[in-house]
Amino acid sequence: MSGTVHMRPDGERVLVVEDLVVEFPAGRDQKVHAVSDISFDLLNGETLGILGESGCGKSSAGRAIMQLPPPTSGSVTLSGQRLTGVPAGEMRRHRRKLQMIMQDPVSALNPRRKVKDLVAEGLDIWGEKPSEDDVRAMLTAVGLPPDVVWDRRPHELSGGQCQRVCIARALMLHPGVLICDEPVSSLDVSVQAQILNLLQESKARFGLSMIFIAHDLAVVKSVSDRIMIMYLGKVCEIIGSADLVEHASHPYTRLLLASVPEAALSAVPAQAVEQKPTAGETTATELPSPLSPPSGCRFRTRCPLANGRCAEAEPELREVGPGRFLACHNV
Repeated sequence: MSGTVHMRPDGERVLVVEDLVVEFPAGRDQKVHAVSDISFDLLNGETLGILGESGCGKSSAGRAIMQLPPPTSGSVTLSGQRLTGVPAGEMRRHRRKLQMIMQDPVSALNPRRKVKDLVAEGLDIWGEKPSEDDVRAMLTAVGLPPDVVWDRRPHELSGGQCQRVCIARALMLHPGVLICDEPVSSLDVSVQAQILNLLQESKARFGLSMIFIAHDLAVVKSVSDRIMIMYLGKVCEIIGSADLVEHASHPYTRLLLASVPEAALSAVPAQAVEQKPTAGETTATELPSPLSPPSGCRFRTRCPLANGRCAEAEPELREVGPGRFLACHNV
């Protein structure tokens, strides 16, 4: 069955990513296979969560959508406009509709600039000087009192405040799609919920569609409508957030569910936590190298269900239920 069986019809789709490949040179004629031929789409007003452990390629996929850097191959289409292969000047214009929030908010901000200038930065680049009232209104919208932070620089703010500045700066350009790359992973737990709530409120207030990239399953589940699980550059499973706990089927997704503390994600079903290796086989615990990924199914070296077919043939995504897609030979 086609590997694009999960793609939805045109009409409500604001972003379409097809056959995306991201590879980086690694010396001695080697290359890192960061993202290997994945496809997905995003509907207007939807939040797509991209979930996976470090090194699975989720951040590389997000940056490739932004063309930072452009993908090795594949296509990215935003609101009917193809982004891949367009000249740099034209791509800069498209980035007004496509903004990204980085993992480390402090490093993402120019340490020499004041908050009022950082928030206005995007529009300033285009020669569209925003009014002071506009900047103040945006700061208020992201929960920062303008009179307090107006003349402060990033080193005078907390990590959570810096992330709010990053969000305000992105929203000033009125984007249609916001890519959030691990936006709360560097923040204290007490601040994470505030930023997540802010993103949800901003999505509704400004009519955003979002891609939310994270390795924390409970966080992704709380903010996403649909979740795409990645492992070593490939898509393992795509499932609705509401179905994740009860209906997740891929052995890797079940492994992720089993690793989540009960306090963070309650009612994990028995099939999600039961991991029984096949007799005579061992299950590795370390992520294989993206320089030389396993043949066939990339999860097979850690999978309790792996057999000979898994080494010979790569499983393709197939529909296993309404809105649920799985890439596994044995489930």
